[in-house]
Amino acid sequence: MITDKEFTLRLIRQLSQALEKLILDKPEESLMQKDLDFDSLMKDIFKMNFSEVSSKKKEELIEMINERQERDHKDYYEMLGNLFYFKGKTESNNDFLDKARTFYERYLQNSGIFALPVINRISEIKKALD
Repeated sequence: MITDKEFTLRLIRQLSQALEKLILDKPEESLMQKDLDFDSLMKDIFKMNFSEVSSKKKEELIEMINERQERDHKDYYEMLGNLFYFKGKTESNNDFLDKARTFYERYLQNSGIFALPVINRISEIKKALD
């Protein structure tokens, strides 16, 4: 039996993977990439749509993540980093890019993983924001 937490975590991982493929410009022709509906996914994950999530300050989003189980934090941070990076690049939105940098940095801290693509994105974001 799948619990709500497991379902949400699976959604987070699927969204993060789909965004990663879009960021790398290697989208597959799956339904997930074709009809990536950020509002419905955000409602399933955070119980609010994308514009509500994106209007929150970084600190508020971090606080929301801190209310979740600690072992899941890295998944939330990676997903939010990918989400705000993708939206920041496609919409030329520096606020989204700044949020992406913060969440990527927190992902690296929480996961303990050396993720060169994420490190490269952080560097790219820093250059774009300067």
